[in-house]
Amino acid sequence: MLIRRQASGPDWSGEMHPLLRRVYSQRGVTSSAELDLGLANLAPPESLKGMDQAVDLLLAALHGKWKILLVGDYDADGATSCAVALNALHGFGFDRLDYIVPNRFEFGYGLTPAIVKLACARDPNLLITVDNGISSIDGVAAARSAGLRTLVTDHHLPAAQLPEADAIVNPNQPGCEFPARHTAGVGVIFYVMLALRRRLREINWFADEGLPEPNLAELLDLVAVGTVADVVSFDRNNRILVQQGLRRIRAGRARPGIRALLKAAGRNPVTAVAADLAFGVAPRLNAAGRLTDMSTGIECLLAEDEHSAGELARSLDEINRERREIQAEMDEQATELVTELTASMQELPAGLCLYEPGWHQGVVGIVASRIKDRLHRPVIAFAKNGENSPGELKGSGRSIRGFHIRDALEAIAGRHPGLVTRFGGHAMAAGLSLAADRFGEFQAAFAEEAARQLGPGQPEAQLFSDGPLEPQWFSLEIARLLRNAGPWGKDFPEPVFDGRFRLRRQQPLKEKHLRMTLSPLEAQEVQVEAIAFNVEDWPDPEATEISLAYRLDVNEFRGERKLQLVVERFLVETLPE
Repeated sequence: MLIRRQASGPDWSGEMHPLLRRVYSQRGVTSSAELDLGLANLAPPESLKGMDQAVDLLLAALHGKWKILLVGDYDADGATSCAVALNALHGFGFDRLDYIVPNRFEFGYGLTPAIVKLACARDPNLLITVDNGISSIDGVAAARSAGLRTLVTDHHLPAAQLPEADAIVNPNQPGCEFPARHTAGVGVIFYVMLALRRRLREINWFADEGLPEPNLAELLDLVAVGTVADVVSFDRNNRILVQQGLRRIRAGRARPGIRALLKAAGRNPVTAVAADLAFGVAPRLNAAGRLTDMSTGIECLLAEDEHSAGELARSLDEINRERREIQAEMDEQATELVTELTASMQELPAGLCLYEPGWHQGVVGIVASRIKDRLHRPVIAFAKNGENSPGELKGSGRSIRGFHIRDALEAIAGRHPGLVTRFGGHAMAAGLSLAADRFGEFQAAFAEEAARQLGPGQPEAQLFSDGPLEPQWFSLEIARLLRNAGPWGKDFPEPVFDGRFRLRRQQPLKEKHLRMTLSPLEAQEVQVEAIAFNVEDWPDPEATEISLAYRLDVNEFRGERKLQLVVERFLVETLPE
């Protein structure tokens, strides 16, 4: 279903291209002041619940020369969070710093008792979780029993019970009045570092110790990468963090690791936008956590010179290539499973659970996302939990608007005690573990819960459009204007337009993509190139006219830049008048 966005309020005055004014208005922007993405407009750190306790704990660690061990997560948000904390704490004068990232295949997610046992071998005084910990009830208890202090920094949704940590900073914990609840894990730890620096200023720490005061804005390239990678909502606060990070990247002030990852992805740092971080940097960082060890990604982000950063980025690129190969095979198998289900049932369940014994647990989340996008229903893909837990399955789920997948897992766990061993996540993505011999029971329970939440009839996939594009705006200049008008991301999406075109030429590429030459019906003297990726069902190869939803893009090839339309969907339904 194609839905054209409506402007949410009156136009505002000021010099701005009329297309930009229209696009911003269709995203709820009602004044040009809302587009001011300066750092002065960030939500204040002190409004985060638990911040005073966190800063007090860190000051005690600084004065007492405690050894601090960071406990990270194995995704890009966790890796950038770890790098932010290590860089900032080192600049503040902490000199006993270390980190540990749980191997997902041996220890699973977060601060578990097993991770605490591993951490104790490094003899820390304080554990700081980054991008995890809010659900680590047993892990924090184990740390307390071992005589360790704990600071939990996280952004995931908490359960009814919170861990008994010495301090918790999480914008989603009960009673927190921080206005930017969609802040990623890297944003949360960045805020903790901002608050700690403020306190150190107040006690004259830097002058007394002869230390230069760190410019924490230099860490915003890391914050931008982690925020984009975690696909959090692009509210104004997150857009500020991302925009400020991108400005530093474009100005040549990114750290060597981020520059090297952009280069490995074939992206130009000078013209980098959020999409370059999402599709260039993030997959290469995430690949390390999916297949091997996220330490490689963290070390790349911490690299201080171009040579070592380049070596690590090339290693991450190779791991990502391997991930793609594994994923392609799993995608094919998942499609076969769906085909078998379709053949054996009158209609597919409202929520799907898929499992193949040979699937890689580090890649099931991507497979779930692909099937979710294709069938527009919540999907959980499962894999074996490895040799340490041979009788257990690990699932990674992705959801659609209107179905809160973490709450669904909580509801299932409540109605079926013992069925779900562990779970966590948020509205659109979640993970869980369960006994392998109870997969069928969970599959039925998940389908039942999806049907209960979504109601009768499967919700139709919706594609939002900014409407038709005037013929005079099919230009490279407008494509550049829109590209740089973001940052674009979740809930503040890149503009998509729709229209009907004369199809002048079509050329299949590698049996999966389609290159075309098009002309808008109302201006057939205008010709523009277009590309459709991963075309599964081309409605009519003999067509001379087609309806499309598309984005404007800048296609750069051998130093030449041209306008290109990127097809979001071939439209078979009638376009709105």
